[in-house]
Amino acid sequence: MERALYLGNMSGVQEFILLGLSARQGVRVVVLAVFLPLYLLTLLENALIIFLVCSHTELHKPMYFFLGNLSCLEMCYVSVTMPSLLAGLWTGPYHVPFTACLIQLFLFISLISTKCTLLASMACDRYVAICHPLRYPLLMRPQVCLGLAGTSWLGGLLVSVAKTACIASLSYCSPNVLNHFFCDVCPLLNLSCTHVALTELVDFLSAIVTFCGTLLVALASYSAIGVAVLRMPSATARRKAFSTCASHLVVVGIFYSVALFMYSCPSRVESTDLHKLLSVIYTVVTPACSPVVYCLRNREVHAALRRTFHPC
Repeated sequence: MERALYLGNMSGVQEFILLGLSARQGVRVVVLAVFLPLYLLTLLENALIIFLVCSHTELHKPMYFFLGNLSCLEMCYVSVTMPSLLAGLWTGPYHVPFTACLIQLFLFISLISTKCTLLASMACDRYVAICHPLRYPLLMRPQVCLGLAGTSWLGGLLVSVAKTACIASLSYCSPNVLNHFFCDVCPLLNLSCTHVALTELVDFLSAIVTFCGTLLVALASYSAIGVAVLRMPSATARRKAFSTCASHLVVVGIFYSVALFMYSCPSRVESTDLHKLLSVIYTVVTPACSPVVYCLRNREVHAALRRTFHPC
């Protein structure tokens, strides 16, 4: 990894210029006034979920264990992309050192890959809870949950090492301008003046494993859940079963729809305002909305919140 960073830095490009979301100052001021509170709200929401899961024994269940992991990931995730977005809104186009850009890329790829696996693990948890309720305590025992979460985090790191090493080993040409608000794969490949076939192959294979593989797991889980729910004799039981997984299904649908559209495009297609807008959805909007979607209809979380703020 260190050798790859060194080789990449020998390309002659010592820094990149991020254009940010908009070149118009009036637009930037308005968007900054919206996104800065949204960033702080995202940190607060997810920190609150982690606190509730850790401090209330009734939330020491597999579903909330994964939700706590997801909240921790979301806090890291937005803290990787949002500072550069906010800096661009404040100053306009700004310079990012080569090494700092690759560090941001490494963290972003690692966290987004981990998020895919965590979402698939949460789908499996809901499948076991609804389709095999009697075996749920055994199949989703603490050791299994820890293994799934650990594999998610470790797998994200391994994928990121492979992709970042390939991208860092490329040579980059002037002008060193990235039409984006953070260092992403496609904008960096657009600036490369060397052959990128190997890098694109690694990018494609990792996308198959992380995005498509975990999406298939989630789709298979929810297909089985749908069949099981339809077979339930009671309408009340069907509503209760559906409510336990509806919020997760919404988050999965939004995240994968945007991510697959973004990364199904050829790697060397020029960045557009549409791509930047879609990036805002899965790097800013989704992390802010996920805690609300997960907890809005969750009675156990509501009860934990009431006991936290009204202990008497």
